Amino acid sequence: MNDLQKIIQFIENKQEKLIRISDQIWSYAETRFEETQSAALLCQALEEEGFTVEKGIANMPTAFVASYGSGSPVVAILGEYDALSGLSQEKGLPTEQAIEAGGNGHGCGHNLLGTGSLAAAIALKDMMEQEGLEGTVRYYGCPAEEGGSGKTYMAREGCFDDIDFALCWHPMTVNGVMPGSSLANYQVYFKFKGKSSHAAASPHLGRSALDAVELMNIGVNYLREHIIQDARVHYAITNSGGFSPNVVQAYAEVLYLIRAPKTPQVHEIYERVCNIAKGAALMTGTEVEIVFDKACSNLVPNNTLESTLHGVLSEIGVPTFTEDELAFAKELQATLAAADIADELSRFPKELAAALKEKPLSEIIMPYSPALSNRPIGGSTDVGDVSWLAPTAQFVGACWVLGTPAHTWQVVTIGATSIAHKGMLQAGKVLAGTALRVMKNPELLAKAKQELKDRLGDDTYQCPIPADVMPARHRG
Repeated sequence: MNDLQKIIQFIENKQEKLIRISDQIWSYAETRFEETQSAALLCQALEEEGFTVEKGIANMPTAFVASYGSGSPVVAILGEYDALSGLSQEKGLPTEQAIEAGGNGHGCGHNLLGTGSLAAAIALKDMMEQEGLEGTVRYYGCPAEEGGSGKTYMAREGCFDDIDFALCWHPMTVNGVMPGSSLANYQVYFKFKGKSSHAAASPHLGRSALDAVELMNIGVNYLREHIIQDARVHYAITNSGGFSPNVVQAYAEVLYLIRAPKTPQVHEIYERVCNIAKGAALMTGTEVEIVFDKACSNLVPNNTLESTLHGVLSEIGVPTFTEDELAFAKELQATLAAADIADELSRFPKELAAALKEKPLSEIIMPYSPALSNRPIGGSTDVGDVSWLAPTAQFVGACWVLGTPAHTWQVVTIGATSIAHKGMLQAGKVLAGTALRVMKNPELLAKAKQELKDRLGDDTYQCPIPADVMPARHRG
């Protein structure tokens, strides 16, 4: 057997255990910095496989690093396992039905992501053990990707300083290596303090914090016309001050997420948003406290690693689905808005879109186009911070029905089915195969490192989270 065949066999021999772990994490559905059970389960599995586990790293109880081997090269396999609030959903249903009203759910598939990466780390360890290969494989347990940027905190504490390269993946609707750079972001609370009063008898004595929040939001909405086109600014009112309209609201707060292609661009917009908040406080006679929550950097693409990843994906291939799986997927696809499906198909050339449209589940590998590496994509990821420190590549594997938006109940319901399990196990094989290929080819690794050096030029990594900001479940 060749290397890829051995890796496939290693993972298939342990697939029942891996599926159990993924489904257990799915059932825990723990959100940002609260992934206690999920992290413990992954640590236990890694220790059983012969890894040495260091827990509670970078001031985060649910962050860990599991290591096997010694010396160079050091490969980092990145794992995530956090869920999203408000997305509780029964598994395997083509209808929306919460397990617990208002509960959590794995609406971005991180139960699959973390376990697929686990499969890769274990298979790579087995190969190293069997062949006596030198080097170190590390599984990085990264909490709070959703709204917490756990990897950014880990990067700030030097957790990735000695790695040679990093690999990751993400569940999605298609299979392929998608070149491009993610958006950097800042997430910041603006907390307004005013003075309460009776809204009818003595409104002149009150100073409304809620008015300040509303005026700030209006000001930022006018700002949108005057920032770069690729920037994004979102907000959520996290405290409206209460439920009594006859009381002038003394406390109110709003949470902002500011994105742009580069961190300095985010910072420039952030400063303008802060000035708007201060202006809103002046207009309303209130005070504003600005509380920095988290941030992450833009992704630095690496064509060398991405091409290798695409090559291994092409050799291993992608899962095929049974008639029962396709029938369920078709039922689930019927719950999606036609506009969501059309929007996804519009991103691909006509011939490819036509092929994808044939089935609700993709059995196609997307072509890889290095020329698209410099394009900004709409989302953000804390994988970006790792990519500034070492060559980094990631790919997407089809685990969802075509047209499914992330962060929806449809992602949750399919995330503990055989459809998603197939994509997860395939991802583990591709990651392990890629890591092994790079480890056995020093020239390839040197080329990837040189590419990173060339892309960065005179730039050096500066953690976007200030040194005095610590990880927190909530900013009270």
